[in-house]
This record gives sequence, C-alpha cells and structure tokens, in this order.
Amino acid sequence: MAEQDPGGISPLQQMMASGAGAVVTSLFMTPLDVVKVRLQAQRPSVAGGKCLLYCSGVLEPLYLCPNGARCATWFQDPTRFTGTMDAFVKIVRHEGTRRLWSGLPATLVMTVPATAIYFTAYDQLKAFLCARTLTSDLYAPMVAGALARLGTVTLLSPLELVRTKLQARHVSYRELGTCVRTAVAQGGWRSLWLGWGPTALRDVPFSALYWFNYELLKDWLSGLRPKDQTSVGISFVAGGVSGMVAATLTLPFDVVKTQRQVALGALGAMRVSPRHTVSTWLLLRKIQAESGTRGLFAGFLPRIIKAAPSCAIMISTYEFGKSFFQRLNQDRPHHP
Repeated sequence: MAEQDPGGISPLQQMMASGAGAVVTSLFMTPLDVVKVRLQAQRPSVAGGKCLLYCSGVLEPLYLCPNGARCATWFQDPTRFTGTMDAFVKIVRHEGTRRLWSGLPATLVMTVPATAIYFTAYDQLKAFLCARTLTSDLYAPMVAGALARLGTVTLLSPLELVRTKLQARHVSYRELGTCVRTAVAQGGWRSLWLGWGPTALRDVPFSALYWFNYELLKDWLSGLRPKDQTSVGISFVAGGVSGMVAATLTLPFDVVKTQRQVALGALGAMRVSPRHTVSTWLLLRKIQAESGTRGLFAGFLPRIIKAAPSCAIMISTYEFGKSFFQRLNQDRPHHP
C-alpha cells in the first residue's frame, strides 16, 4: 500500500525513518539497559540463620549457607550491586566490557522491527482518529500511542524475554535455548509470553503518557513556529522530557517484568513444575514487602538515564527522517 499519510510520506518511508533511529539508540543505550536489568533481577540479601538458595537467574541453582553456617569460600557474590556505578564497575571487572552489550543481537532483532511497526502504527492511528473525529485532537496521541504499543508488545514479547535473560546473567545462547525448551515443555508456548502482563502494564501507559506529553510539549516549545516546520531540536527536548516522566511513573511494572522473566528456567533447572502464575499486583506487594518502596523503583537511575536520551534520539531521528522523505517526495517529479 503506497498511500501517503497527511505528512506527505508513505508508511514504508515512516518505517525506514524510525528503524534508523532504533539502531543508533540500541548501540548507545544497551549498557544502561544491562545495568538496569541486573539491579532489578537481584534479590534482597538474606540474613544469617536462614537457608539461602542462590540461583544464577537462568540455570545452575546452588544451595548455600545452611542454618547460618559460613558461606562457601568460592561464593563471593561479585554480582551483588549497591547502585548504578557499582554495577558498571563490577560487570566490567568480573565479566569484561563486552558484557555491557550482552543481548545486543536480540535487542537489534527486536528493537528495529518493533520501532518501525510502533512509530508507523502510531502515526497512522493518530491520523485515522483525527480524520474520523473519533476522539479530540488532544487525546488522539494518547489513544493512538496506547493501541500501537499494545500490538507491538504482544507480537514481540518472546524476543523481549530472550533479551532480558541474556542481560540478567552470563549465559550462552546454547544454555538459553535449553532454558527456553524446558520452559515450553513444562508450560507450553504460553510460557514464552511470560511477563507479557507487566510488560503491557509498563509499556502501554508509558506510550500513552509519552505521546500525550510529547505533543503538548512540542506544541508549547514550537510557539509561533508552524507545526509542519518543527525543528529537530524541539523534538529532541520534548521527547527527552516526556520519556523521563513516563519512565518514572511506569518503573514498578518494569521491575515486575524483569523479575518474572529472569525467573523463567529456574524452576526447570530445579525440576520443579510451576503451579500457577502469581498476579502482577501480588508481585508488586511482595517486592514492596521484601525491599520496600525502593525495591519497586530498582534500576531507577539507569532507566531514567536511558529513557530520556533514547526517547530524545528516537523521536528526533524519526522527525528528521520524515522531513527528509517529505523533501524528497516534494522534489521528485510526479507522473500521472
């Protein structure tokens, strides 16, 4: 379908513009995502007098410190992080710098098509809603963003799970394949969508908040500038601020999503059959009981440091790409 949107570019050109930004953003932001996942995946320390079952998060469960006895000498827990900088230093020191880009192939495979589908669907849905006057121009970005994100999350949830597990611990692709096969054998193909609920609860409100705030802030910053001539700089600032606000408000659901996906395979490694899936709300209460409100906002700094510039880069690259294709289409001779 070669029909062009009101902005003067085709859906294919929209996908190309958004895909380029996804590649650049993934290369620069993956280390922050790795640190965020590591901080969210770790459990609170266990006090003496209790048995500690330490699991890598994917495979290899290890039984330690029975009845408060001295822990085995080999267990130094180098992956126990106290903060963002501590996580960066320990990952580089114990696992190497390359580990900060773990899961990058899965990230690229997921992010490029997801971003292309998401941004294109958003623009098309917003134009449709405004043209049919199904909702006001004020709320059209919120509705379009939520619907576009819901579809993207559902399609790509299995890849998100794979990426999270690669980032959570040092694990080879072969071990990951074993983990996924075990989970599918025990829980069926639905297990590949483990974490879909909290992911949707995180991403759909994030998208609705982001686009609503972005369009308002962009219009405010534009001032007297015509809407069709919004500068890349204005898009960069509006995207960064909107992304930071949305990321903060939806962080607890990101923590739940990470812990659910990291736990996949631990039951299989211990040969324990999963009984039932705990609801997102129960997990939120459990995390708060174990770690307090701070636990619900674990990984806050790396998520915000990542969200603000990545949203800024993505939207400004997308707007730049759209402007480029608009000029290209205007300069290209039209044939009847």
